[in-house]
Amino acid sequence: MNTGIYARRRFINRIFLGLSVAATAFGLGWLALILGVLVYQGFSGLDLALFMESTPPPGLTGGLLNAIVGSLFMSIVAVAVGTPIGILAGTYLAEYGRYTRLAFVLRFVNDILLSAPSIVIGLFIYEVMVVSIGHFSAWAGATALSVIVIPVVVRTTEGMLLLIPNTLREAAAALGAPRAHVIRTVTWRAAQTGMVTGVLLAVARISGETAPLLFTALNNQFFSVDPNQPMASLPVVIFQMAMSPYDDWHRLAWSGALLITMTVLVLSIIARTLESRSEQK
Repeated sequence: MNTGIYARRRFINRIFLGLSVAATAFGLGWLALILGVLVYQGFSGLDLALFMESTPPPGLTGGLLNAIVGSLFMSIVAVAVGTPIGILAGTYLAEYGRYTRLAFVLRFVNDILLSAPSIVIGLFIYEVMVVSIGHFSAWAGATALSVIVIPVVVRTTEGMLLLIPNTLREAAAALGAPRAHVIRTVTWRAAQTGMVTGVLLAVARISGETAPLLFTALNNQFFSVDPNQPMASLPVVIFQMAMSPYDDWHRLAWSGALLITMTVLVLSIIARTLESRSEQK
């Protein structure tokens, strides 16, 4: 072998390896800096009042109870609505219409929804629901979040079902089981870990969405559990307080941002753990 060519290849490989490591260190450095500032600023405002009191006027003490309850309510409704639709649509794409034209169109539309800016979804729900009803509401906010949940669940459900070997379906069909029964008892059961992972990732995505809620649920400084009225949410409250000139609101905003970040982190860890266990099986 020509030693000159070999040495040049090793030199080029080291250059690219060094650039890759430097780019990784650069990105991770900024991430560590952001998380460090978030933890430092956010922990200063973590106390019992944060979870027991509603957002206060400027100059008074308070917490984020109304925002936490509002975010939980709209997220639960969004997942409850979006998950069945996403699972059924993903099942159709993987089991029934895998190679049909309708499936091709559905995948194309799902990819558009998956990559669409959330503010566009919020504006659409605003025109469809808020303008029609005549006021902002938590129902409209939950609807906007469910539209974000659906394409994530569709993609993960279809992907997990496509990984199931056809031999399992053929074996169940050979025993005389109807197709619907095969899907419920064989393919869904085999792919359930990956499907749950998709739902957790969808929850992690909607946890920090602000733009669609500004157009739909708006905000509410007071504690409210009426879904027909505007309702507070953590992302919107954080946005409002971070843009204010009040230091006490800034501390609450940092604490709220830390809560969302920790929630997303926990959900991501659970999703990755379930995914790794599924791969091991």
